[in-house]
Amino acid sequence: MKPIVILFAMGFGLALMQSRALADDRPSVDFSKPKSPGLDAGRKAVEAKDFKAALGHLTQAAKETPEDADVHNLLGYSYRKLGQLGPAMEHYRLALKLDPNHRGAHEYIGELYLELGQLDNAEKQLQALQKACPWFGRCEEYEDLKEEIVKHKARRG
Repeated sequence: MKPIVILFAMGFGLALMQSRALADDRPSVDFSKPKSPGLDAGRKAVEAKDFKAALGHLTQAAKETPEDADVHNLLGYSYRKLGQLGPAMEHYRLALKLDPNHRGAHEYIGELYLELGQLDNAEKQLQALQKACPWFGRCEEYEDLKEEIVKHKARRG
């Protein structure tokens, strides 16, 4: 096989691996690496949309692994889904302090900024995602936040 065909096939395969359904409503977090029983239980509660239970499990996980950006991202997500925007912001910021390239935290804090009417800050998170995403600046988190920004602008007229 010619090298160009092999490279094309490899690139196409990588593109397929990178793509996921944009309609996916699961929280953006690496589910492949359970670090504590609290985190694992918290993830399951979030997937079940039981955000109150998730807060209990994830608070325990934060005590077990306080430096885990995924824990703080999911805490932020759970608080936001329960309408508690202050604690949500606090945990997203902590997740980004622990991991400045945490794609899920950039997406979700961007969505929170939209809820707060702070379009400029949401667009800054989109720019950060463009740098953090491995596939030519595009990834699920980037596409999801971009879509939310477009919807937000359309609602504003």
